[in-house]
Amino acid sequence: MRIVAVADTHLFHRDLAVPDGDVFVHAGDMCRIGDLVELRAAADWINSLPHRNKVIVAGNHDWAFAREPGAARAMFPGAHYLEDSEVTLDGVRFYGSPWQPEFMGWAFNLPRGRDLALMWAKIPHGIDVLVTHGPPEGFGDRTKGIRASSTAPPSRAGCADLRQRVAEVQPRLHLFGHIHQDGGMWRDGPTMFANVTTWECARGASVFDVDASAVEAVVVPPRHSTA
Repeated sequence: MRIVAVADTHLFHRDLAVPDGDVFVHAGDMCRIGDLVELRAAADWINSLPHRNKVIVAGNHDWAFAREPGAARAMFPGAHYLEDSEVTLDGVRFYGSPWQPEFMGWAFNLPRGRDLALMWAKIPHGIDVLVTHGPPEGFGDRTKGIRASSTAPPSRAGCADLRQRVAEVQPRLHLFGHIHQDGGMWRDGPTMFANVTTWECARGASVFDVDASAVEAVVVPPRHSTA
């Protein structure tokens, strides 16, 4: 199975070249302000892609999925929208969740600690591909933040409880976005971690091959970072 994964397109999707594959994954932040008008533009693009299967997770900018979930989901009739839920495609189990640590009152934000840990506890054992919008602590989560000076050292924005749950359930591939400055791929034990951010489509899509025995990174674009 070839997976083509993106995140953080923020309505710049027409600037993005999307490679061929079996499954297209969007790990959230299709929109900017996140209303249904914006989501319709993103949905028209995703629905037009030729990939046989599509998996979508909402991001913190995708407010329509939180405020008008019925209308939002109806825009993707041929896709699998995952919100603390799973789907099996050609024998590969995908689980998706939109949550991330609270920041500036965006959509799908929860306080660090117990509230997030309870959400991550829903991630089941035995999944192959985990898709979250936000990163786990320590992988693809380096950021200076919008208030930090350009000379400040990077800080970590990822979720420690998510990293702990991933260590417990051990998916073979964990895809996420949210942090524009730290796209890339890492391995830790049995799991390949990938921040598939496109940084508003200045960074390309990431491509992975998944079979019964291995996960291979086919295309991992450079970080597109000045940090």
